[in-house]
Order: sequence, then C-alpha cells, then structure tokens
Amino acid sequence: MIRVKDMLAMAIQAGASDVHINTSLPPVMRINTELIIMDLPEVSNEDAAAMVVDMVGEAKFKKFEEKRDLDFSTMIDDGSRFRVNAHYQKDSIAISFRAISNKVPDLENLHLPPIVKELTDLPRGMVIVTGHTGSGKSTTLASMIGVINKKYKKRIITLEDPIEYLLENKSCMIEQREIGSDCPTFASGLRHALRQDPDIILVGEMRDLETTSSTITAAETGHLVLSTLHTVNAPQTIERIIDIYPASQQNQIRAMLANTLQAVISQTLFRRVDKPGMVPCTEILLCTSAVRNCIRENRIYEIPNIIETSRRLGMQSMDFSIQQQYEADYIDREEAVTRSSNPGKMDKLLAHKDLSRTAGSKEKAKVIS
Repeated sequence: MIRVKDMLAMAIQAGASDVHINTSLPPVMRINTELIIMDLPEVSNEDAAAMVVDMVGEAKFKKFEEKRDLDFSTMIDDGSRFRVNAHYQKDSIAISFRAISNKVPDLENLHLPPIVKELTDLPRGMVIVTGHTGSGKSTTLASMIGVINKKYKKRIITLEDPIEYLLENKSCMIEQREIGSDCPTFASGLRHALRQDPDIILVGEMRDLETTSSTITAAETGHLVLSTLHTVNAPQTIERIIDIYPASQQNQIRAMLANTLQAVISQTLFRRVDKPGMVPCTEILLCTSAVRNCIRENRIYEIPNIIETSRRLGMQSMDFSIQQQYEADYIDREEAVTRSSNPGKMDKLLAHKDLSRTAGSKEKAKVIS
C-alpha cells in the first residue's frame, strides 16, 4: 500500500500544488495546471480507506462513511501541510490534497494591484475575495492579514475549514479556529466571535444563509470582515449574496450590503511564461457612492461600466488586468485572448502591444548595427 506521507513528500519535491486519489488509478498530481500521473501503483478502495483512517483516525472515518464527505488538514514529516477533502464517487473513496505553504507570502510578491494593500487599512466593513477553487483566494486573504499583522495592534479571529496558513502573532493577537474541531459551523463560530472582542474577523467562506447573515451583521457592528465566495466577478458576487435570502428580505439585504460592503476582489490564476508558477489576474470593485446606489436600487447591471470608468480610483476590470499581465510578459497571448470576456476586442488590444514590441526590436537592432 502507498504511504500517504511518502506520496505527499514526492509531490512536494516535484513542485505539485495538488494530488488526487481515485480508485483503480495511480495517484495524479497537478504541476502548474497540468495533471501528471505519479510513478506509483494503482490505489484500491481499501487503500484509499486506509489513507483516510491514517490521517483522521477511526472515529472521524465513521463519520465520513455516514456523511460521505470530509474536510480536514494533514502534515508530513518535513512540516509541509495539505488541505484535504475525502469524498465518494461511484461508491468508492476519492481524496483530493491541496498543498499549503507554511510561509504566508508577502502581498507585494503576489502581483496584485496596489489597492489591495490599501484595503488592509480599512477600519470596518466587508471585503470579499472571489474566484473558482484554486484561484488563490486563501493566499490573498492570508497575505492581507500578514500586512495588518505587521502594521497594526489588533485582535484577529479567523474561522477556517480547514486552517490553511498558520499565522504568527506579530503586532496583532491572532486566534485561528477550525470548523469541526474548534467550533461546529461558520455561523456558530461567528456568533461567538462577536463576543470575543475582535477587531477583524476572517470567515473562510460564506457558504449558506446563516453564515452570510452573520458575516454581514459582523460588518454592520463595526468590525472589518474578510471572506470568500466561489463567484467569478463582482456583479455575480453581489447577486449571489442577495439571492441566498428569501424574496421578502432581499430589499432589506440590499440596503445592508450597500452600507457594509467595501470591496470585491475577483481573481483567477494564469500560468506564467517567464518562469514556472502562476500569476493572478484580478477584477477590483470599490464601493463608491455610485456603487452603493446601484446595490440599494437593484441596478447591478450598471456595475461593470462603473468599474471600467473608475480606474483612477483603483478599480479595474478582469480584461484590463489580463492585458496588463500580458504586457508585463507574464502570461501567454493565446490564453490572454481566450480567457478574456471579449476575445475579439482583446486580440485587437494586444495587437497594438505586439506592434510596439516589433518596432522596439527593430529600433534596437538599428542601434546595435
């Protein structure tokens, strides 16, 4: 049988971000978006079950068999940590591992817009980081906490499922609570956190109505609240929050959200072409009075235009970010075009850059000759 720790150590050595276990297949790892079969034997259902037991113990494994899904974290001998999801597919156990860096990256090294760092100075309100799974949301939030931890003396409480980055107390006093072991749910953790004198609360994910409602309440009562959603842009984020409520409450929630929301950072990762690794492209929405009016009056469809015309304030569209990262020589042209919202328009915008590059190369060649 494959030893979990040995398999994960191999993945770390190879630079993998994820490892996946499906029965009747060898383990598969993901390196810079590509799936690569590991040089290991096929995994049986019994092997997969033994792996889960080895990581969580018999008692939690029995709960897993009942609920058919389990989130937890694990660590190997060299200190490398992984976020783990065990689940069932076709009545067989499958496991997904996500490598978690032991060191919180400096915000300046993430290639995010400067406005993201400015958001760490907010005294209150709600900042939401959005994107699909694996888009770097947790890393962005941890790096923002890292900035606050160096700059301010504040009390920070995080609610995570599971805990990803281990945050050290520097200038701030930080408590990290894991859902399932330190508290039963995000909603209950939030209720109790409000009685624990926090300045800042990090909510790993606004998963349901109760958690969303508690998160907005925390922001309303004068706390800075950081959280995530699995949405791809700011308008969708706002609509998702409102739509989770019954129709009879939606006008009230629009008003509450208009008063508390400070910013939405939507991000996705692109493979770098200049060196191995990934780089984020981001959409930034800042809640100006115009944006708050749109939320309050249910004119969400106007927000993309506000983002486009408010670049001087620090807002930016995803397409603008993609164009910037291409012009900085970080990402591939074809990927930049195909993943933009308007490939035809993006192709023309990048063509100007390509022409200037060609002209610059010719001028340089003349000087050399």
